[in-house]
Amino acid sequence: MKVVVLVGGVGGARFLVGLKSLLDGPEHEITAVVNTGDDVWMHGLRICPDLDTCMYTLGGGIDVERGWGRAGESWAVKEELAAYGADPTWFGLGDRDIATHLVRTRMLRAGYPLSAVTEALCHRWEPGVRLLPMSDDRVETHVVVTTEEGERAIHFQEWWVKHRAQLPARSFASVGVETATPAPGVLDALQEADAVLIAPSNPVVSVNTILGVPGVRDALRKTEAGVVGLSPIVGGKPLRGMADACLTAIGVETSAEAVGRYYGSRRTSRGGVLDGWLVHTGDRCDVPGVAVRAVPLLMSDVDATAAMARAALELAGVDVG
Repeated sequence: MKVVVLVGGVGGARFLVGLKSLLDGPEHEITAVVNTGDDVWMHGLRICPDLDTCMYTLGGGIDVERGWGRAGESWAVKEELAAYGADPTWFGLGDRDIATHLVRTRMLRAGYPLSAVTEALCHRWEPGVRLLPMSDDRVETHVVVTTEEGERAIHFQEWWVKHRAQLPARSFASVGVETATPAPGVLDALQEADAVLIAPSNPVVSVNTILGVPGVRDALRKTEAGVVGLSPIVGGKPLRGMADACLTAIGVETSAEAVGRYYGSRRTSRGGVLDGWLVHTGDRCDVPGVAVRAVPLLMSDVDATAAMARAALELAGVDVG
């Protein structure tokens, strides 16, 4: 079985762990197409938060309590940078994590594309899932915010990490996405898939950024595989993070139904991508042209997450066995 998953950060990484547990065997192939719109240059290093979160989580190196960064992390370099007054001080670079960024930056500057760099980094972690950046081209999400001085655009990481999404956001812009091309293997994976799943990731700045890469949405609409999404909204609240602030900024209600309609149906919506939509038990939802099923969507442990993955694959028309 070949399964492709569109993935953002922490929630997407945890979903991949459950899917990997369900499809445990060499006869299965899981490909994760990972958002790179959150990527940023900090202190001369190229940082890819979503790729690293997936790699560390699947490879057993993640800080489980935080859901991001390395386990057993130390912060000596961060403290020294702060002592020098080297901006930005609000972005936490752990000592172990910096090693990953150093290797990535060195390879990028030597001319290797991000997809090749990611493959090389994964040799150490052996995630058991093929991790593909959505594009080798530089794409960065910026947020237009309202301040006392008026409107200005800031990098998504500044809005998300420094301001905790508290600055009122007016809109999002994926800088560079219009001219980006899908990374090698992305379109082939979508074409050859038996099922395509949209992880319970941030629908605005993770999933929609992936779909914004020219060719990806069209490939998703044309694939013969069933396409099923899992709602990141449970009981009117995000499962994790501040997706509600992102949805509010674009005028979408924070509900499973609204997010399902935001993605839209492959059959009845122009540009829609869904055949099926999983929502949490008790959430009422109607998405025209989309088969909706309610199942438990709380990723409380690996078994619960695997059960979510099974339900998604079954809704996609795949016999898991």
